[in-house]
Amino acid sequence: ALLTLAWKRRFLLQLSAQVAVDIAVISTIYLAGGGLQSGMVILFLFPLAGAAILAPLVLALFSASLVTLFLLGDAVLQVFLAQGEARLMQAGLYGAAFFAIVLAVNSLAAKLIRQEELAAERGIDLKTQQAINQIVTADVADGVLVVGRDGGVFASNPAARSMLGLPDGVSDFALGEIPALAPVAFAFVQWLGQPAGASSQHSAFVTLKPYTDTPQSPNTLGFSARRELSAHLKLRFARVATPNGAAERSVIFMHDVTAIENQAQQLKLASMGRLTASIAHEVRNPLAAIGHATALLAEDLDSPVHARLLKIVGDNVTRVNRMVEDILQLSRKVQPNGEPLQLDAFLAELKAEFTETHGLAGDIVWIGNTGTAPVRFDALHLREVVVNLLNNAIRYASRLPASMRLWVVQEAGQMELHVQDDGPGITPEVRAHLFEPFYTTSSKGTGLGLYLARELCLNNEAKLDYEYRFDGAPAASQHPTGRFVITFAPPAA
Repeated sequence: ALLTLAWKRRFLLQLSAQVAVDIAVISTIYLAGGGLQSGMVILFLFPLAGAAILAPLVLALFSASLVTLFLLGDAVLQVFLAQGEARLMQAGLYGAAFFAIVLAVNSLAAKLIRQEELAAERGIDLKTQQAINQIVTADVADGVLVVGRDGGVFASNPAARSMLGLPDGVSDFALGEIPALAPVAFAFVQWLGQPAGASSQHSAFVTLKPYTDTPQSPNTLGFSARRELSAHLKLRFARVATPNGAAERSVIFMHDVTAIENQAQQLKLASMGRLTASIAHEVRNPLAAIGHATALLAEDLDSPVHARLLKIVGDNVTRVNRMVEDILQLSRKVQPNGEPLQLDAFLAELKAEFTETHGLAGDIVWIGNTGTAPVRFDALHLREVVVNLLNNAIRYASRLPASMRLWVVQEAGQMELHVQDDGPGITPEVRAHLFEPFYTTSSKGTGLGLYLARELCLNNEAKLDYEYRFDGAPAASQHPTGRFVITFAPPAA
C-alpha cells in the first residue's frame, strides 16, 4: 500500500511538471506568434485534455485556470496598449471553453476508468467461478460431457473419461467416431430427434463394453480398456440455453449404475434363496393338487362350458408351475461346469433340437461364424440361455429363411455370441426394464426368462444384454439394429 501511494504521488508530480512545462512552452509560442491573432491558442487544448484524462479534476481545473488567467492577462495588456477590447472578450470565451472541455473530458475519462475497473472485477469473478466449476466438475462422481449437435465432444470431466475409458486430457473427439461409444451416440441422436415441444431433458440406459482401440491414423486417438467386463450407464441429456446465433450445445450427464445393479442383484439373490426354500413345499404341492383335481374333473365333465373353464384352470396352473420352475433354477446354478466349450458343435446340436421341437424349417435359424477358440461357460446353462432367447425370437420373427440368426464376434480379445431376429426391435423404454424379474410384455410370459438367463450368465462370469450395434458399415450410413449379446468371460490364464 505504501509503495502504491508513493508511486501515485510520484506520478502526479511528474504529470504536474509535464503539464506546467507544456503550458509554459505553448505560452511562449503564443506570445511570439502574436497572441490571439496567431491562432496558437488551440494548442492549449493538448496539455489540458491530457491533464483532464490522467490527473484528478482539481489539478485539471487548476491547469485550465492558469491558461485562462494567462489569456486574460495578455488581453488586458493589449487593451492598455490601445489595441481594442475585443481580445478581452475572446480570451474570456476561450477560458470558458477550456473549463467546459476539461470538465467533459474528465467526466468521460472517469466513466471509462470505472468501466475498466468493473471489467477487471468481472474478469476476476469469472476466473474464480471457472476455478470453482473446475473443482466441482473434477470431484463430482457423475460424468459430464459437453457436446455439439454433430456429437463432437468439447469438454469432459475426469469421471466421464473414466466411465468411457478415455485417456486423461482427451476431450476433442466425436462420439460417432468410436465404435465402442456407439450406444451413447445412438441415445444422443434419439434425444435430438425428439419434437421441439418435448421435454428438454431425457434419460436413457446404455451398456458400454470394454475395448482396446488402436490409432487408425496419426489424427486418431487410441483408447484404453475399462477393467470391468462392461459398464451400465444412465444418461441424462440437457440443452444449453445458448444466445441467438451461437452454436448449439448440449450436456450429457452420465451416472454409472453398475455397482448399484450389482448390489441390487445380490439383494435379489439373497431374497430369492430364502424364497426358493419355501416355494417347493408351499406352492408346488398345492399346484400339483389343483392340477390333479382338474384332470379328474375333465374325465367326468363333458359340457363344453365346463371343459373351457377347466382348460383355463389348467393353463394357469401350468403357467404358475413354470414360474416356480424358473425360480427354483436359480438355486441350481451355484456350481457351473468349468470345462471349455466349443461353440460350433454346441450351436449345431442346439439348432437341430430347437427346429425339431418347434417344427421349423432348417433354414429359419441361421448360424454364422462360430469362432475357433473355446469359451468358459457351462454347457447346460448356455443351452438354457440360448433356448430362452430363441423362444423370445420365435414370437416376433417372420419365419422366413435366416429370420433368426446366431453368430460369434471376436474383437479386442473378447468373444460375443449375438442372437437376433428380423422382428421389430425392443424400444429403449422396454429395454430399461428388460431383465427385471416378473417384468413382461407378453400375456403368457412369466417375466423370469430373461432374468434367469442373465443370472446364469453372471454365474459363468459372462454378461447378457440387449444392445444396438452397427453391422460393419460406418455409423453415418445406417441405423443400429438391436440384438441380444452374450459376452463370454476372458480365457483362463
